[in-house]
This record gives sequence, C-alpha cells and structure tokens, in this order.
Amino acid sequence: MVEKTEKSETTKAEKIPVWDLPDVPKGRLPPHIQLQRTRVICTSDAPIHTENISYSGAYASMGVDNSLRLDDFHRNFRVEVINLTEDDMEFDIIGIDASIANALRRILIAELPTMAIEHVFIANNTSVVQDEVLSHRLGLIPLKVDPRLFDYKSENDEPNEKNTIVFKLHARCERISGKGSEKESSRISVKSSELVWLPNGSEFLLSTENSNLDLTSKSKTYTSFNRSQDSLPEFSNNPIVPKHGNIVIARLGSGQEIELEVHAVKGLGKTHAKWSPVATAWYRMLPEVVLLQEIRDEKAEELVKKCPVKVFDIEDIGKGRKRATVSRSRSCTLCRECIRGDSWDQLVALRRVKNHFIFTIESTGALPPEVLFTEAVKILEDKCERVITDLS
Repeated sequence: MVEKTEKSETTKAEKIPVWDLPDVPKGRLPPHIQLQRTRVICTSDAPIHTENISYSGAYASMGVDNSLRLDDFHRNFRVEVINLTEDDMEFDIIGIDASIANALRRILIAELPTMAIEHVFIANNTSVVQDEVLSHRLGLIPLKVDPRLFDYKSENDEPNEKNTIVFKLHARCERISGKGSEKESSRISVKSSELVWLPNGSEFLLSTENSNLDLTSKSKTYTSFNRSQDSLPEFSNNPIVPKHGNIVIARLGSGQEIELEVHAVKGLGKTHAKWSPVATAWYRMLPEVVLLQEIRDEKAEELVKKCPVKVFDIEDIGKGRKRATVSRSRSCTLCRECIRGDSWDQLVALRRVKNHFIFTIESTGALPPEVLFTEAVKILEDKCERVITDLS
C-alpha cells in the first residue's frame, strides 16, 4: 500500500500546473487553428472543418479580430480570368465567402433577364408533334439578342417594338409524283434557322371573334408596332436570330406542314427555365495538395500511379534517385485515391481553400459570359443597397 501511494504522488508531481503552461501568442492564431480557419481538410472518410467562423469575437482571447472589414476585403479580393471563349468562362474569385459565391451562382441562373418565346400562334400543324410539345420546344430555343434593349411586358401591356420580338415559321414537306403512283419524298427536318424575324410585328390578323365584332379590327394584328425594329440603331446591322440555327424543332413527313408565329418577351429564369441565360453556372473551392513528407523512389512511382487525373509528377534528384512532386493541384477532384491505403494519409494532405473559388459560366448565347458575370454583380449590389436602406 505504501509503494502505491508513493507512486501516485510521484505521478502527480510530474504534471504541469495550468499557470505554468506557455502563454498563447497574442495577435496571431496558432498554426493548427489558422489551418482550420482557412482550409477544409479532406480525410479518407469525409471533409472536416467545413464551417466558416464569422463571429467577430471568436478569437478575441488570442488578440485576433475576426470581424469583416472593408479595407481587408478590398485588399484581398480579386478576380482572375483563367479561360474565356464565346460561350464559356472559367475564372477565380479570391477573398470572398462561400455565401457570396453561391449568391452569384443563383443570380446567374434565376435572376438575369433574357428574351424567350412565350406566345405561339399556330395556324396549321399537321406534323406528329402535338401543339403543346411544339410550343415547349420553341420556347427553349435561345435567341441572340441583348435583353437590356427591351422592356418587361405585363399582362396589361400591348405588344410593341420595345417589349416583343416576332418570328414566323412556315415549313412543308412536298410530295413527289411518280409514274404509276404517287411517290413520297423523304422526311425533312424543321430547324431553328427557319424562324424568320418580323421587324414590323405580327402578320396574323385578329379575328372578329377576338375583337368584339369590331369590323375595323379585321386589319389589326396581334402586335401594335409604331415603327419597324430594324429601323432602330441597335438592330439595323444586327438582325435578331436564334443563337443556334441547327436545333431540330420537328420532323415532317410527306404532305405535312407547320405554319405558326411566335412572340418572344423578356423574363427571368426563376419564372421558367427558358429565360435562364446560362446552361450552367457552378463553382468549387480551389484544391490544395500538400506532401507532408518527401516521397522517393518506389513510393513516388506508386503515388503517381494512384492519381487518376495525374496531379503528381516524378522529379529526378540525381544519382538514380527520384521523388514525387505536386504539379497540377488545380486538377485534383478530391477522389482521395492518393490517401487510401496504409499510412498514405500521413504522407499526403488534401485540402480546399475556403476563400478561393473556381467559377465556371456556360452561356446559352444571349449574352457573353463576361457580361453575364458583371450583370450578376450589379444585381447583387442592388440587393445589398436595398437591405442597407431598409435597415437604416
């Protein structure tokens, strides 16, 4: 019993009192806390430290102010364009929170206006495509026109040259007569290139039934254009056409015919997907691949083979030795193949940078992707101003 008591007293004596612990450095975070604050750690099972700590006093005990300051945001924020084509754009947004990146994505999809076909007037349709399906297909055809040049049209507004675009379509598959019997021609495809812009408005006359039996309305059409749209400087040298002319609208057999007129108006993607200006808009956090130890020779070759997207390369260090290096961390998809297996997670670390987003915009063609992004920023700015005004 005496020996046990002496042993326990010796163990207690070896413990370090709280007041003898080293002081927490003031004005900066310890490395492991800073890593949790700025990175998402991807383990072999699941990502951890995914939350953003926005509370201003979260690190007050360490002398670190966690509040958002405008001068810090202005100093750290930047946009870097990585790839830009006519319809696609890939760029980096650095120095923002995930909520801002997601707000821009949602605005691009649902709150940027475009012009799309809303009303379809069918004079004749003998094809196998039902009128409703035909109208739906026409509505999804993207139009190459700047929606900023047009006004919104409400239910009570008359369709005019500032809020409506009119197209007509007339296609027929003719029959070919044979010697003894009628020989049918092959089927034809009706494509979006056959939509003809009518700058003077509708050519379909209103019926007396729709005009309360007013005989003077027989010459009145479905639109009230005061002037031709091609006389406007915006369209004089830039006619309005579908963005892609090879979209198949319907297939016509022998003797079948489609004759119709469509009216395009301005709208938002949150009302219907046909008004969405993007095919897709998405983002991901910048991947960060770190080698925790130097990996050489056979281990290095094994690591290169494990990665399906070739993030790692082999570097020759002389005397027949070689080591693994990280050469394409941006291509990492976080499939975690490189950290699966025995002790690989002790050699390689996979992370994502919390304030660095790789953003991709695929435009449908109404506006270039760089214009879509700037317009989305303007809408977000207007929303913020309205909130600040309401709070004040």
